[in-house]
Amino acid sequence: MPHVCIPRTIRASGPLRGGIAVPGDKSISHRALILSALAVGQSRITGLLEGEDVLATAAALRAMGVTIDRIGPGSWTVHGVGVGGLLQPERALDMGNSGTSTRLLMGLVATHPITATFVGDASLSRRPMARVAEPLGRMGADIAASPGTTLPLMVRGLCPAVPIAYTLPVASAQVKSAILLAGLNTPGITRVVEPIPTRDHSERMLAGFGAEVTVEETPQGRVISLTGEAELRPQDIVVPGDPSSAAFWLVAASIVPGSDLLVRGVGMNPTRTGLLTALRLMGADITESDARIVGGEPVADLRVRHAPLRAIAVPADLAPSMIDEYPALFVAAAFADGRTVARGAHELRVKESDRIAAMAAALGANGVAVQEHEDGLTVAGSGGAAIPGGGTVATRLDHRIAMSMAVAALHARAPVSLDDVAPVATSYPDFFSTLEAATAQERSA
Repeated sequence: MPHVCIPRTIRASGPLRGGIAVPGDKSISHRALILSALAVGQSRITGLLEGEDVLATAAALRAMGVTIDRIGPGSWTVHGVGVGGLLQPERALDMGNSGTSTRLLMGLVATHPITATFVGDASLSRRPMARVAEPLGRMGADIAASPGTTLPLMVRGLCPAVPIAYTLPVASAQVKSAILLAGLNTPGITRVVEPIPTRDHSERMLAGFGAEVTVEETPQGRVISLTGEAELRPQDIVVPGDPSSAAFWLVAASIVPGSDLLVRGVGMNPTRTGLLTALRLMGADITESDARIVGGEPVADLRVRHAPLRAIAVPADLAPSMIDEYPALFVAAAFADGRTVARGAHELRVKESDRIAAMAAALGANGVAVQEHEDGLTVAGSGGAAIPGGGTVATRLDHRIAMSMAVAALHARAPVSLDDVAPVATSYPDFFSTLEAATAQERSA
């Protein structure tokens, strides 16, 4: 189906007020579907993110013989086929815009006796898959890809595969998870060494499903060991709110004068809270309440009130725990007092778009002085004043570019035009209706 652009113009709003809930965590939603598919019996998932990326994972699993049913908003059942039980798909698996779906499912297919072809949209088809293909090839999978190791791409699995010990050359939770998923149907012990820790949802959920998985801190880094030929037990899973989606509201309420917003049920996994740390270093007024455990993950409500932000040198070691939130951070920097320097985020070059170049262009088009680096940006802030705005943003098929610049527009002197907001549906279908509700609180007061 051809992509249909949906342009949208965003005008400055009054304060953001009231309370909102964010959609289910995207990373956890993907993994909940995949591990439920490999359990024997019925699992139930509540709070599942029903964005296009997660639905692509569900569709691919159905194509490989898994029964997945939606029984209500965010509520799904999965009848798993067991580790090793996936069937040969009859046609190519369409991943849409989802790099997470692609990389995790490549790992899954790599050690099943099936062959699957992965295809995606124009944005996904430009994204490199070599970092996943290389370790899966070591395990015995035969991977044939387009030039540059991009999609379309075919994976011919090997069963039984060969367990490996693999040190991640770059911090990537997706590569780690792909190897661990491949290890589930591999005899012996598969090990992944992380010199720099990344989000640990896979390890937590694998243990919850009954896999034999250990995590050890060593001088070389975090070592995750998984015993293969696992038997997974079905689970009831509650997906917490996505901190990557909450990021837009934390920044929006911080920069729009008079804002006082409660964001309910946000996942507080310490491998995902880098943006929260960075915003607090900048002086953001964000408080936590009702801390609790949901589905094995820490969760809290976050109250964020407008506060003057100051420029910082963003600690590079925060990058793995906020890699998806950098576009929102760049927006916060545009309203800070001084020049914010954010480096050490090379990974942004190979996301849904080149997010460094995309955000440099988007902010620059709206009157923000930006210096682009190979691994990040330096952003000259407005000191809390409204930015000029008035520009047109090329969102580049990237949901986070679209949502970040929609937030920037909330405190701009002239409206900001987004050339295409259709990609927002991949991760946050209700983003714009939530935005209207949060700003309507003030209009109706």
